[in-house]
Amino acid sequence: MALLERVATLVRANLNDLIDKAEDPEKLIKQVILDMQNQLLQVKTQVAISIADQHLLIKKKKENEDASEEWVRKAELAVEKKQDDLARAALERSMTAKSVATSFAEQVADQTAQVENLKTALRKLEGKLAEAQNKSDVLIAKHRRARALDRASDAQISIGDGSKAAAFDRVKDKVHHADAVSQAKSSIATDDIEDRLAALGKEDEIDKLLAEIKNRKGVS
Repeated sequence: MALLERVATLVRANLNDLIDKAEDPEKLIKQVILDMQNQLLQVKTQVAISIADQHLLIKKKKENEDASEEWVRKAELAVEKKQDDLARAALERSMTAKSVATSFAEQVADQTAQVENLKTALRKLEGKLAEAQNKSDVLIAKHRRARALDRASDAQISIGDGSKAAAFDRVKDKVHHADAVSQAKSSIATDDIEDRLAALGKEDEIDKLLAEIKNRKGVS
C-alpha cells in the first residue's frame, strides 16, 4: 500500500546524506521531522482501523462457525424426529455457514498480517523519528560549524591574496613616506627659527661688548 511505501522511504532515508546535500540543512531536517510526524499519525490511524477490521472479521468468522454448529444440532434433532428432508436442509445450511466461516478465516489471516506490517512500520517510523529528533540539534550545529569554517577559510584565502597584500604594502609605504616628509619639514622649520634666534642673541652680545669698549675709551 502507498502508505507503507512512503513510510519505507522515510525509514530508509540517510539523514546525514540528506543534510550534506541540502542547500538549507536546517530547513530540510525540520521538514523531514514534520513529514515523519504526519506519516506517523497516518500510520497510527491506519493501525487502529486495521485492528478494528480484524476484530470485525474475527467476529464474523465466529458467528458463522457457531451458525454451522447450530445447524448441525438442528439436523440431529430432525433425524431424531425422523425428518430426513429437514435434516438435509439443516446440514446444507451448516455447510454454507462453514464455508463462509472458512472465507472469513482467510480474511482474518490476511488482515492479521496487514496489522503486523503496519505495527512494524509504526515502530520503525517511531524509531526513525526519535533518531531525527535526537540528531537534529547535533546535525544542525555540525552544519553551522562547517559553514563558519568555510567562511573563515575564505577570509584567510582573501587575506593571503598576493595582489591585495601588495596594494596594502603600497598604501603603507605612501603613509610612511608622507610621515617622513612631514617630519623633515617640521625639522627644517625648527632649525630656521633656532638659527634666527641664535643670530639675534649674538647681535645683542656684540652690541653689549661694543658699548662697554666705548665707555672705557670715553667715546660717546
